[in-house]
Amino acid sequence: MALMPDPTAPLHSVQYALRVLEAIARHSGGVTTIQIARETGLPAARLAHLLPMLRREDYVQRTGDGGYVTGDALVLLGSGGDRSAALRHKLQRSLTELRDSLGAAVYLSRYIDGEVRITQVADGPRTPRVNEWVDFRSAAHASAVGKCLLTQLDHDDRRDHLSRHRAARLTSRTITSEKVLLSTLERQPATVPVLDLQEYAVGTVCAAVPVSAGSAVGCLALSLPLAHAHRLRQAAETLNRRAAPLMLSLAL
Repeated sequence: MALMPDPTAPLHSVQYALRVLEAIARHSGGVTTIQIARETGLPAARLAHLLPMLRREDYVQRTGDGGYVTGDALVLLGSGGDRSAALRHKLQRSLTELRDSLGAAVYLSRYIDGEVRITQVADGPRTPRVNEWVDFRSAAHASAVGKCLLTQLDHDDRRDHLSRHRAARLTSRTITSEKVLLSTLERQPATVPVLDLQEYAVGTVCAAVPVSAGSAVGCLALSLPLAHAHRLRQAAETLNRRAAPLMLSLAL
């Protein structure tokens, strides 16, 4: 199941969005689209995509005369001590919206102190989360989440991780050869979702995409029961396109 790179990679969208937010923040009384384009150097077509996304996320608001000002969400995320709680709330809301639109359980994960950690999940009765029958920290070689995080490390850090967590066979599809696994991770394009086709658990398929901010390594993932495997490609591509708002939240 080949997945093609998205030409509008989330990382680029985030970089453009930050430029737009910086331009808007310089004008407390509001700024027009024309002025934003002039200050950021972004074409109108790019702004036509970015500004509606920033409005949906409440990072910018429209003024009565059609200009743009900083939105409440951006103010809240910059409010010192309240930022951590505000960020977690905003991320959870984004995960819940993704869960509902994709019809899949959605996960946010980080690579922290050399370990895979699932930090937030949005699931439900119709979108159950993966049964963690083997600790995710020990299954990076088999899960979409783990492989996606490992692809963002350098070669030495990948080898270090695999030396601490040996690649055990979890299903008949699990890659257990360190050489094959490292080669697979090396060849994984950054803009293409990482897949798990029953490598971690029989009856479950997953996809994950990077959502890194600065030096932090993270990923956004989804899981589907095998009966819905025919939806994985489209869901993974949607996940990739929708990763930008979460990356932006983490970057602010």
